[in-house]
Amino acid sequence: MAPPAVGQKHLVIVGATGMVGGYALRFALDNLAVESVTSIGRKKVGITHPKLKEVLHQDFADCSPLADVLSAQDAVIYCLGTYTGSVSDEQLRVITADYTIEFARVFRGSSPNATFSFLSGSGADPTGRSRLAFARYKGQAEKALLAAGFPRVFIFRPAYIYPVEPRREPNLSYRLLRAVYPVFRVLFPNQVTRADDLGQVMVDVAINETGESRNLVLENRAIRAMVESLHRPAEQRYSRTN
Repeated sequence: MAPPAVGQKHLVIVGATGMVGGYALRFALDNLAVESVTSIGRKKVGITHPKLKEVLHQDFADCSPLADVLSAQDAVIYCLGTYTGSVSDEQLRVITADYTIEFARVFRGSSPNATFSFLSGSGADPTGRSRLAFARYKGQAEKALLAAGFPRVFIFRPAYIYPVEPRREPNLSYRLLRAVYPVFRVLFPNQVTRADDLGQVMVDVAINETGESRNLVLENRAIRAMVESLHRPAEQRYSRTN
């Protein structure tokens, strides 16, 4: 067995039962630079691992009970969310914006020097002027995170996220996109991201970006560049996004 890496990281993953969060969990558990992973969600992830600690939390409108669990963490990978049309507009706002802001409040108090890696979406609008509810609420969450005082915030704005593994698609649009994906990715490569690639780069940022304070908003093109950077030496990573 390989010896523990020096300075191993303690990560939190919120939404690990979701598509991207699930891949983030797998990559985090497999990474030698990670000492522990705390998964926080409403239901169990369905796996066991020596590094994994599961915390079930039902009411994300109040994350105060998580304060002790969230202490002394190095980073969070926040993937909690829902699809437009699957809930009411009010619930979409609550889940997308309110839950994120409340979690960030408690996490900031418990681990003030941690990195926050946030799964947003293409078109997110922090100005609040977008006609799309999803864009407004994701933008509201982004704005709050950037103002929360974390030393490092990485906001990922993927376009279409390809599921990789078969699943029940949430609506007709996603069924159509999955059907045309082989052509779509060739014609519009900067409008697609694989779910596993996205999960991996979110973990990679959380592990490796622990130095200088900075905030980055990463659109789909930048995310793809970061995926490519995983194949380069660590000291050369992220240079395209600075």
